[in-house]
Amino acid sequence: MNISILLIILLVGTVATFLAGDKLASKVALFFSLSALGCSIVLLNHFNAGENISLINQWISQPNISFSLLVDGLSLAMILLTGVLTSLIIFSSFGNDYKNAKSFYALILFMAFAMIGTFLASDGLLYYVFWELSLIPIYFIALLWGNGDAEDRKTAVVKFFIYTLAGSLFMLVGFVYLYQKAGSLLLEDLYKLNLSDSEQLWIFLAFFLAYAIKIPIIPFHTWQAKVYQKAPTVGTMLLSGIMLKMGLYSIIRWQLPIAPLAAKHYMFIFIALGIAGVIYGSIVALRQKDLKKLLAYSSLAHVGLIAAGAYTLTLDGLRGAVLQMIAHGFVVVGLFFAAEIIFRRYETRAITEMGGIRSQSPKFTSLFMILVLASVALPSTFNFVGEFTVLYSLSQINLWFAVLGGTTIILGAYYMLKMFQNVMLGETNTKTFTDVTINEGLTMIVIIAVLFFFGLYPKPITDLITPSLENILTQINRN
Repeated sequence: MNISILLIILLVGTVATFLAGDKLASKVALFFSLSALGCSIVLLNHFNAGENISLINQWISQPNISFSLLVDGLSLAMILLTGVLTSLIIFSSFGNDYKNAKSFYALILFMAFAMIGTFLASDGLLYYVFWELSLIPIYFIALLWGNGDAEDRKTAVVKFFIYTLAGSLFMLVGFVYLYQKAGSLLLEDLYKLNLSDSEQLWIFLAFFLAYAIKIPIIPFHTWQAKVYQKAPTVGTMLLSGIMLKMGLYSIIRWQLPIAPLAAKHYMFIFIALGIAGVIYGSIVALRQKDLKKLLAYSSLAHVGLIAAGAYTLTLDGLRGAVLQMIAHGFVVVGLFFAAEIIFRRYETRAITEMGGIRSQSPKFTSLFMILVLASVALPSTFNFVGEFTVLYSLSQINLWFAVLGGTTIILGAYYMLKMFQNVMLGETNTKTFTDVTINEGLTMIVIIAVLFFFGLYPKPITDLITPSLENILTQINRN
């Protein structure tokens, strides 16, 4: 199967959505996102049948750059996550009216195109091009369709753009150096390099800056909460549900196998940074009065734990990180969508101005409660599988890492349940909270179904990703 078909569908969809006009844009965008998802499922069937799916063509002769795409279990998991969540995000937005909707939905599809390209690329420069392309649509989505004061929003979004771009430039310098050593930027050629300890350290740090900002890992997180708050909810869901996974994926795919010695020598430092994010994000979330900012800091805590798991350099750590990446994508999209449903009725994100929703909308209350419990890793939910595996991997390195990382469960349960109590229970708000629409209810039910299905039966995903992770781990242990 020609893997480029998936990218072509999204690129054609971007143009078709823009040309469809404002009235039809959302429906055309949903059609093409579902088409891309269908193509991803066909791709999965070919892969499971044992077909070797890759594409490599000479792109630039001097320097030697290839248009190279590679499909394995890890990239397929990320592609399917992107396809499902992009479709859900577009479908969830049908309850909103957007000015210049054709541009808005076209940017969403273009962002999906760039993110999937990042997951597929196996040439360093092509990967970098897709990585940077994904930044452009989210910049405009957050800037033009965001909420709050225009100047404040502009300041937050521009900071995010410059901060992310600056970090990526260090990664580009790292690729330039690797090209000089290998004469190619193909992933398989970079894996074969025998870099010295000092070379690996500098490459590792150059990549780390790009990934730490994108994820984000503290102390490179300062852009996150403000942008999540100011972006439209669709933009926030794209950022938290999919885009930050690019950084986590890239740690596993690019950083660790290319610079394994640095990863091993400084393992404790980077695990500690991830766990510090868990504790910091949880504590700051406790103090938030804005619902979207609370969820933003909650996300910061969860991705800190994922990064810590990846840096354990164990199969359990890598597998747990990928499982938690996927689980986090679904639950965080569900939570931000729930916040959007409340905003549609109350026109506020201040927790103190909410309350009493349970008495007016028991259906929404039940759905929201399930998402909250999934977020705090209730057994039988997908998040529990990922968090348990990551914590187990941390205990293999040092028991205290697991103990400190486990605070995400305790602190998370406290601030999430406290938030639920303040938002959903208590005195009834003076404004009427109408029950969820079919569109809203269906979106939340699909997310919850995924969280419970893979929480009870994660085998399809573990079977898909484990061989790829074993190959990466073999490369890491080669040095």
